[in-house]
Amino acid sequence: MYNFYRGFESRPLRQYRNRIRYVKGKRYVGTRIWGYPAGNESRGKEAIVLSADKFEDLELYVPVFRLISEGWLVDIAAPQKGHITGESNWYYIKANKTIDDINPDDYDFLLIPGGRPGGAPTVVQTSTKAQAIAQSFFSQNKPVAAICHGPWLLVSAGLVRGRHLTSYWGDGVPQDIQKAGGIWEDKDVVVDGNLVTSRWPMDIAAFTREMMKMIKAGRT
Repeated sequence: MYNFYRGFESRPLRQYRNRIRYVKGKRYVGTRIWGYPAGNESRGKEAIVLSADKFEDLELYVPVFRLISEGWLVDIAAPQKGHITGESNWYYIKANKTIDDINPDDYDFLLIPGGRPGGAPTVVQTSTKAQAIAQSFFSQNKPVAAICHGPWLLVSAGLVRGRHLTSYWGDGVPQDIQKAGGIWEDKDVVVDGNLVTSRWPMDIAAFTREMMKMIKAGRT
């Protein structure tokens, strides 16, 4: 059995370790990696997180736990399977998928956390497969949430023209959005169709609120 929680065993999050079950010959019940057993083997809503080493901790963990609390299945995809470490250098997670493994048709929601330049956002935005995943979500009008430097992926994928969105206000992110035809707004959260964006970790309350409102409204 894939033990995602080994990195947390000495910390309070180890309480989640036994909340996951495996059904022989089938996928995990509940979330594949995180969360609570669903109590049956039926397919639930599934989310994919695109990230890499040196992600912004709060921007990944908080939305993921929020999804879990609503019974979502969550996969973490990175360039390679295995440990990826947050910017805090304190917690790590295990990516259970590679980005190249992902078929976007298998998922109902896309989450793109941020991080500093040179970390996860730069790695993800330069991945042609990550760009294709984002393009697939937009073409099917499935919900996407990106925070901080996460919208860089949407710029690289050619998805921001004519769209209202926000991002981190430094490191050239707003300028890149504007050059790609996006309409950048300095707000804690911006919702435009299937897209929810926020600026930085201090906006996470608004970010997760609008994220959950969108997916609960049945836009999946």
